[in-house]
Amino acid sequence: MSEDGTAATSLQPGVRDALAARLAPVDDELARRYPGEPATRQPVHTVYVPADAYSARTVRAWGDQALELLDEHAPDARSLAAVLGMPDELAAPVHDRVRAKLEREPVEDLRIDFEDGYGHRTDAEEDAAAARAARLVREAWAEGVAPPYTGIRMKCMEAAVRDRGIRTLDIFLTGLLEAGELPDGLVLTLPKVSHPEQVAAMAQLCGEFEKARGLPDGRIGFEIQIETTQSVLGADGRATVALMIDAAGGRATSLHYGTFDYSAACGVSAEHQALDHPVADHAKAVMQTAAAGTGVRLSDGSTNIVPAGPTSRVHEVWRHHHALVRRSLARAYYQGWDMHPGHLPTRYAAVYAFYREGMERAAARLAAYTGNAGADAAVMDEPATARALAGYLLRGLDCGALSPGEVARHSGLTRADLDGLTGRSAETGPNSAP
Repeated sequence: MSEDGTAATSLQPGVRDALAARLAPVDDELARRYPGEPATRQPVHTVYVPADAYSARTVRAWGDQALELLDEHAPDARSLAAVLGMPDELAAPVHDRVRAKLEREPVEDLRIDFEDGYGHRTDAEEDAAAARAARLVREAWAEGVAPPYTGIRMKCMEAAVRDRGIRTLDIFLTGLLEAGELPDGLVLTLPKVSHPEQVAAMAQLCGEFEKARGLPDGRIGFEIQIETTQSVLGADGRATVALMIDAAGGRATSLHYGTFDYSAACGVSAEHQALDHPVADHAKAVMQTAAAGTGVRLSDGSTNIVPAGPTSRVHEVWRHHHALVRRSLARAYYQGWDMHPGHLPTRYAAVYAFYREGMERAAARLAAYTGNAGADAAVMDEPATARALAGYLLRGLDCGALSPGEVARHSGLTRADLDGLTGRSAETGPNSAP
């Protein structure tokens, strides 16, 4: 140190400038590729309904069927807790929230399916179905009864069905615009992707539609469904899924794992195709690594085992589904597919219990981290862990598992404080918390 208190250094001032100039392109690329977690709410599930089966009553019908199953096979908090092995202290809060959710908002994310669930129809049939879907979605949004997220799964970019998929997308989006603008909760899904160029083509298609209708550049995004082996590992040995995110040019919103197509492509027999099979875990780990920090979210797949029949059978299936959802949540897959109304009670029960059972611990750690605790911290958390803790509480708020009041009571933090800790900006509108 010099006499005036200045620390002594050896490097010339120009060294810092030279390094800054050298790394400026890297700084820009990292900022572009890894913008971080988006501020919008992520749905806890996606429900797929074949286009010919979709109606104005679909969402309410799913909620009603789920409530009927709950009333028949687990009519109160104690019986639901006994089926799922839930602690007594969680039974009433979870059961009450599940019922309220099924009555108020049974489906968070709806996909009208023009792919596997719909099959091949004549062009006239699919044209009519696409136009009808647009009209019904437009009316649901206008009446305030649409799920927070709604859209279609089109046919893929493979040569045999490419033109049909493009036309269906065009009809659907054009029909939505008859209301004046595209809804904020619009979601489009591109299935059976096996090459980054197919993603680039989808991005180009979205851009061409925007230009044709005078929409802002980048207004239309889409999900990439990971259900082919080529979408995980390319012929050159590279992780194709990372290349696909880049090929989307900022339009990729999420990656959805396709349980049965991917398992079949790996040669897994039908009896063993499941979310917890090792090939599924490998694919989802690659997806997770590729998407980390990019703002592209993740969704797990589904189970095809339906809760139907006598109570003993329904309970068995509910326990199985509940365990799968819990497993996904623990592995940071916060969204999954539900294929049947009977999956909704256990979807929400698993999600709500996951956030409620850890709320007080997460809140206490954040209170200590932010200086709101009255005693010494039991865990010395770093900024990255504080972001994860805040994100956990935000997800619990978004899905309705937690209330702002109880989070503030245990942590001393508001939602705006949590947004700040995660680097999010506060979000309002149709994609915000219920």
